[in-house]
Amino acid sequence: MNPWLIGLPAAALAGAVTSFAAVNSRSQIFGPTVSKTASPLELALTFDDGPNPAITPLLLQLLDQYQAKATFFVIGRFVGECPELTREIAERGHLLGNHTHTHPNLFWLPPQSVGDEMRRCQDAMRSATGREPAYFRPPYGYRNPWVVSRARQLGMQTVLWTLLPGDWKAPSTDWLAARMQPIARHAEGAAKRQAGDVLCLHDGAHRALGGDRTRTLAALAYWLPRWRDQGLKFVTISEAVKLPAR
Repeated sequence: MNPWLIGLPAAALAGAVTSFAAVNSRSQIFGPTVSKTASPLELALTFDDGPNPAITPLLLQLLDQYQAKATFFVIGRFVGECPELTREIAERGHLLGNHTHTHPNLFWLPPQSVGDEMRRCQDAMRSATGREPAYFRPPYGYRNPWVVSRARQLGMQTVLWTLLPGDWKAPSTDWLAARMQPIARHAEGAAKRQAGDVLCLHDGAHRALGGDRTRTLAALAYWLPRWRDQGLKFVTISEAVKLPAR
């Protein structure tokens, strides 16, 4: 146990543990999640909050340029507004994942509401693509005791990340590129690692379509050739875990 927690009142200790479990991407207290790839030289590029007609088509072109496959965790209401773009993501060989229908903080929602958010997104994706996703990412990464289990009941495995550089708040491309540098450092030390990274970026903004993610594109354009030259393989989440979703 963290020594800073020793001596805390029981209620405060419970709150601290719950808060850690709710937001820490590697916590498994609320159920098993994916937060790394199976190989240190595999990098899973993931993008949240799309599809976004202002950015996603440009991102798809960039990924094609470097033959990089990625996973897109899409918001159901945007899928409903952009079904053609959603289909294009899949048709280009990328993986689609569920990111809820309206992007709420699931930590505060009761089980039925959590399930409704997931199901409505599944319905939108089935309507757009004819398929339901096998992977789910909770908005903000927040979980409570029933988020992971509800996703599993719907046939989805919950996915988080190893690196969240904060591209939605990036003041400049240089700032963001610097915060993505750990991927390169980990690749250099791959011989000493047993797993690889899951990088969480954003091609959309959850409040509305048309969010500006040009700094994300620019930082990714800087890093993709460098990561490739380091020997990293770009994989989808399904390729990264090498296990079927349960």
